[in-house]
Amino acid sequence: MSKDYLLGIDIGTSACKVAIFNKNGKVMASANGDYPVYYPHEGWAQQKPDEWWHAVCGAICECLETGNISGEQIAGVGIDGQSWSAIAIDHEGNVLTDTPIWMDTRAQEICDRLNNEIGSENIFNVAGNSLQPSYTTAKILWYRENMPEVYNKIYKILQSNSFIVYRLTGAITQDLSQGYGLHCFDMRTGTWDEVMCEKMGIPVDFLPEIVACDKVVGTVTEEAAAQTGLAVGTPVVAGGLDAACGTLGAGVIHPGETQEQGGQAGGMSICTDTYKADPSLILGYHVVPGQWLLQGGTTGGGGVMRWFEREFADYERSRKADTGKSSLEQLNEIAEAVPAGSEGVVFLPYMSGERSPVWNPYAKGVFYGLDFAKTKGHMVRACMEGVAFSLRHNLEVAEAAGAKAEVLRAMGGSANSLLWTQIKADVTGKAVVVPASDTATTLGAAILAGVGVGFYKDYEEAVSMTVKETRRHEPNPENKEVYNKTYRTYRDLYESLKAMMVRQ
Repeated sequence: MSKDYLLGIDIGTSACKVAIFNKNGKVMASANGDYPVYYPHEGWAQQKPDEWWHAVCGAICECLETGNISGEQIAGVGIDGQSWSAIAIDHEGNVLTDTPIWMDTRAQEICDRLNNEIGSENIFNVAGNSLQPSYTTAKILWYRENMPEVYNKIYKILQSNSFIVYRLTGAITQDLSQGYGLHCFDMRTGTWDEVMCEKMGIPVDFLPEIVACDKVVGTVTEEAAAQTGLAVGTPVVAGGLDAACGTLGAGVIHPGETQEQGGQAGGMSICTDTYKADPSLILGYHVVPGQWLLQGGTTGGGGVMRWFEREFADYERSRKADTGKSSLEQLNEIAEAVPAGSEGVVFLPYMSGERSPVWNPYAKGVFYGLDFAKTKGHMVRACMEGVAFSLRHNLEVAEAAGAKAEVLRAMGGSANSLLWTQIKADVTGKAVVVPASDTATTLGAAILAGVGVGFYKDYEEAVSMTVKETRRHEPNPENKEVYNKTYRTYRDLYESLKAMMVRQ
């Protein structure tokens, strides 16, 4: 049976996405599998990795069935995943505790102490990233200080994609692009820094061997085949960070090309072939060899609209049958009727603290400028504009660091909103190109597998064959002045309020 297809798996924050692609990047079948985020205490956000695995198994089976595709036809499997997990497993591969995820900020005090004891500049000089509680580093140390019964049983610490790789193949790995989650990772050389490991108190034995993202690290085992429907012996590559795979799937493989992220989280990734670090941003390796990604990662992306729809769109949901439009489509329509700048309503999208470039785990979401004349539409548009302002803030910091973005290549669910995408173009002053936004991340994972197994000769061929531009948004110069003014208000609001946004 010919092996005509590639399988991409994306371990997102609210769900996994699985898709099967042909060589031209066409989606032959796709499926999702949901799982919750648990918030047991303020500042905590954690998930159960075994629930990821259960969701992945179900989604793969569904894809194979709906696509009428045999597991024998899959040439390779690629996996991407959310950043900064700290999955503790024992020698038998059992998960020892729920993993804090990228939104988790419980380890702030540990970061404060290490930044003082080791020196924040010394840490940054090795890792290329400032030490923050969102990263993997402090979560491992949090286990040591708060869960000794877990810490003493740890064999390895895995990332989200490497956990799924392990469940599929039994191979324990650490891909290059996820290395940036640990501050004992040397960002210049792509290797573990054992001296920094010792200073931080992280046993180097906890850390798997670092491998290239497109390296075949194992094959599907009999047990995994029984659970997923994949064929025994199917090659699996190491995979990589979701933002990096999404960047690849959006067609970003050359220096200066930039991905704009519109999933649960927001932000951007600028491709560079030289080391460019800034303490306010995030630096990691691209999944494409020889490249880095200078990233801005925000907590307020498409998740802002999901929150707003969940809490305030009962009316729109009730009218879905009559209008034939989803609640999100209806929210888009009422927002579109509001002028640029939302007539003075400004939203700070810091819904789970904020990451770059603010780095305040206690930052809060804020609506400013409400009065009796304002409507739900004003609030919806202000939400969209607030996310766009956070994108602009990150782009400005990146440009100051020497990484200038030209055209933005949008991905994620929010790219399906023509209004929101146009707002981002107007706010940033940059053209926004939209590839196949819903599948960019899984496509990137699949491309890694395709290059790894020789399905494609290189990344140039893979991108030229699979990434298609669906539309382009040019900035509207008429909105420039009003957005410049509203952006200044956005920046001033946080500066005025940050003294209140502290641990209570």
